Amino acid sequence: MTTTNTSATLFSEPIRKVPARWIAAFATAWLGIWMAQLTPIQLLLPLQISDALGLPLDVTEQISSGNWLEPVIAFGVISAIAGFCAIIAYPLTGALSDRTTSRFGRRRPWIFVGTIVFALSLIALGLQTTMVGIGVFWSTALIGFCMLGAALTATISDQVPVNQRGFVSGWVSAPQAAGTILGLMLVTLLGLTVLVGYLLVAVILLVTVLPFLLISKDAVLAPADRPPFSAAVLLSGFWVSPRKNPDFGWTLLSRILVNLGNALGTTQLLYFLAFGLGSTAPVDDLLLLTLVYMVFFIISALGAGKISDRIGQRKIFVYIAAYLQAIAAALLAFVPDVNIAIIAAGLLGLGYGSFMAVDQALATQVLPDAHSRGKDLGIMNIATTVPQAFGPLLGALIVLLGVSLATGGGAVAATGQFAGANAGFTALFIASAITAVLGGLAIYPIKSVK
Repeated sequence: MTTTNTSATLFSEPIRKVPARWIAAFATAWLGIWMAQLTPIQLLLPLQISDALGLPLDVTEQISSGNWLEPVIAFGVISAIAGFCAIIAYPLTGALSDRTTSRFGRRRPWIFVGTIVFALSLIALGLQTTMVGIGVFWSTALIGFCMLGAALTATISDQVPVNQRGFVSGWVSAPQAAGTILGLMLVTLLGLTVLVGYLLVAVILLVTVLPFLLISKDAVLAPADRPPFSAAVLLSGFWVSPRKNPDFGWTLLSRILVNLGNALGTTQLLYFLAFGLGSTAPVDDLLLLTLVYMVFFIISALGAGKISDRIGQRKIFVYIAAYLQAIAAALLAFVPDVNIAIIAAGLLGLGYGSFMAVDQALATQVLPDAHSRGKDLGIMNIATTVPQAFGPLLGALIVLLGVSLATGGGAVAATGQFAGANAGFTALFIASAITAVLGGLAIYPIKSVK
């Protein structure tokens, strides 16, 4: 039996801990989800965009020719368009899942449909050869991701007790780093084409989400208990008043700032290694930094989440996470060296891993209404996805502005190096550090959570 037959306990706080098999299936689902989302962002989309622009597919060749800004901006524009779709899709699908009266429960139908939309969109995306086609199907893929993610994260509030949420939330974030590395390794080591790469991650997505759908329980919402449903109600639900719900507002602001700081600090690392540090093997150096980041991210996500559950404290971990990110960005800004970049990668992994786990748990504790958990967590999830979507474009513009100010509008030199490149990347990492610090400070006014 996978579905309960009553809605009596739907809106009360869960008190029974979820078992190990539930957590294992939950973590497996997120591993596949992150592989399906991040492998395109890190590898497949840049290759596809370069091909559509008629540029060399090899990133090193783009760097050596100095023609790196055009694909970066193109990628940023496509990410921004998809980000606008996420702004609507996350809270909308979350709100609809709050009102779903299916005999399979409220969340599971949306997890299933979101998975199918996500997977089919990835396959269609692999067939595209134009910028318009890439933009359209990456947007639909992200909509599927939002449908799936909004429903899946809502199961934490629905089923996981407060004193277990830090640990369980760690299993949302820990697979993120592992999924990135596994996806990149599968595509590169197997020498897959872009189309086959998309097909592979789509199949992995389907296989990894299925176990959670089969073993998870999801209470059925009785039609009589269904919240009011109308276009006006849905639209008004997109706005959660920060005056009436200040803790929700401060948490949302902190999420936006910390995630934006992370995006600014990571999305241009390849070009920083090549232009800012003059690395002769920037792709290999980036892989090393990513591996270091992954190890510390996973340790921090699981460790910090577990400790925060035991001591009943959330805010201190968010403070530390934000400031570790700021220190990492400051090191990259003021001590530009490959060895220092490795240290910064470790600090960034420690900080962001802790933030992703503990802040997710904190977010579930400041929701305004138990009847709208899916919608409200959908709004919270916007603060994670959208900064990552806009980060590449904003980062490229900051670098370009810094270079322009340092050179008086200087162009690319014959060697492919930007004159004043260091000034551009210094500006980028300073912006990353400041944003992360502000994100940490935004947690301070929260009163309902320690």
